[in-house]
Amino acid sequence: MKNFLNASRRFLRDEEGVTAIEYGLIAALIAVVIIVGAGLVGTNLNTLFTGISGCLETPATGAICG
Repeated sequence: MKNFLNASRRFLRDEEGVTAIEYGLIAALIAVVIIVGAGLVGTNLNTLFTGISGCLETPATGAICG
């Protein structure tokens, strides 16, 4: 019984698992930020290139190109 209590105390004082969970949460947060950022940049680039494509296809339509 004494061995079980000592093992339980060591387990409760062990902080390695907590550190691993913290690192996992930080990595997940970074991944979310990268995904959101890439989505926003992708949308803006798509709009930009669509506008450039429109100017190249029909430059005399009076669209603002330049």
